[in-house]
Amino acid sequence: KKQAQDSIAEEAVRCNMFYINNRWLGGTLTNFKTIEKRLARLAELKTMSEDGSFDLRTKKEVAKLKLEMEKLDKNLGGIQGMKKLPACLFIVDTKKEHLAVSEARRLGIPVVAIVDTNCDPEEVDYVIPGNDDAIRAVKLIAGHMADAVLEGRQGEQLDVQAEDAEVAEEVAEEAAAEAPAEA
Repeated sequence: KKQAQDSIAEEAVRCNMFYINNRWLGGTLTNFKTIEKRLARLAELKTMSEDGSFDLRTKKEVAKLKLEMEKLDKNLGGIQGMKKLPACLFIVDTKKEHLAVSEARRLGIPVVAIVDTNCDPEEVDYVIPGNDDAIRAVKLIAGHMADAVLEGRQGEQLDVQAEDAEVAEEVAEEAAAEAPAEA
């Protein structure tokens, strides 16, 4: 949705997640190998613009490369750095983004979506009933989704720290048990 683009990008960046807020390209999930090649091309064009390779080319060639870079960045900029398929999709308008929903369903990827009265909730795994046209409603729900992601990651870090502490404790106990035997 046009009105949701900014808030989706903002919240996705805040929780360090990938996003597509412009147009869903058919095959983004089902033909991920091709998308990876396009992402590599985008990265290549960005490095060319930064390292001065554009200066060695003609004006026409540079204009063509910049146009290609802008187009790729517009459509794929939010998923730059994505190395594998996502574990879950959050979709604002399932009617407009029906391609994303069908690709996710085909691959067995769970879909969380804001479902308005004009959409079919049967296609979505986790339904969030709401008005997908209202900017403030989308921003509110996207904010809560981002908070949930951040909270989940924080819990993940706490689990890893607890595991590390348990392992360190076991190693210390084993060392203490072996020390008297050696003495």
